[in-house]
Amino acid sequence: MVQAIGVTEPGGPDALVVLDLPAEPLGAGDVRIRVTHATVNPVDAMMRSRPAGTDPVRVPGMEVAGVVTEIGPDVDRPLAVGDAVMAIVVPAGEHGGYRADLVVPARSVAKIPAGLTAAQAATLPMNGLTAQLALDTLALPAGSTVAVTGAAGTVGGYFVQLAKHAGLVVIADASERDQDFVRSCGADEIVPRGEGFSTAVRQHHPDGVDGLVDTARLEAAVLDAVKDDGIAVSLSGYEGDGSDRIRVAPIFIYQYAENAVQLDRVAALAGAGVLTFRSAGELPVAKAADAHRGLERRGARGRSVLAFD
Repeated sequence: MVQAIGVTEPGGPDALVVLDLPAEPLGAGDVRIRVTHATVNPVDAMMRSRPAGTDPVRVPGMEVAGVVTEIGPDVDRPLAVGDAVMAIVVPAGEHGGYRADLVVPARSVAKIPAGLTAAQAATLPMNGLTAQLALDTLALPAGSTVAVTGAAGTVGGYFVQLAKHAGLVVIADASERDQDFVRSCGADEIVPRGEGFSTAVRQHHPDGVDGLVDTARLEAAVLDAVKDDGIAVSLSGYEGDGSDRIRVAPIFIYQYAENAVQLDRVAALAGAGVLTFRSAGELPVAKAADAHRGLERRGARGRSVLAFD
């Protein structure tokens, strides 16, 4: 049996309980990982609290780090037993990152670059790939202007760094206490967070910016920051205000869950120091409820990481 943290009834952080679950079968193209670290993300709280549906047991967790213990047939990735790796997870029922033994497609796994700890690497596969997917969806040439909401968050910070690496001019939002961090990520201009975002962007760019990534999920409130025929990337499934003035492109991380090329790229950029990490602390997996309570604290920054024994 495998130790896991999950829910059998939806609820608040205290609904998370220790579970003993059967090991997952290893299929063709799969890799088995002994999980040492699992990152706690806001989507995990949504999974914890939503109605159970057809899954009596649900294990949250969308990104992990650990060690390869078994490799299935037909794996075409440069992986070996004993490799320290990170992986993105698409959770479903008992399958999720908060488990000590996990099977995932090999194309969802990358080696941890030298110089990174497992706890740092665990925050990268889902959050980093989300930022990369947003950048790829924008498809803007170097020199273009892009605005980003939620720039002090994990996805937002990664996006600012990736956008600067791609040669874009980045206009980012930040509270006063987060300005130094957002500037350190490479933001060229900083504007206030919240309802006045679009107005502040237009003060600097009267015609609007070429693109927008809305990691703060402000939706219609920030579309005016984008120029006519520009593009706004949504992380919430939002499809726009019904007009055709700009293109609104919703993205979903499952689109990149097995994009090995981009996962390797994100890993390499982290290893080169292009992507940096902001941690909210490391907790033993038995304190997963405390980590989830941390998600609810206003102004929390970085991601908590659960450590398995």
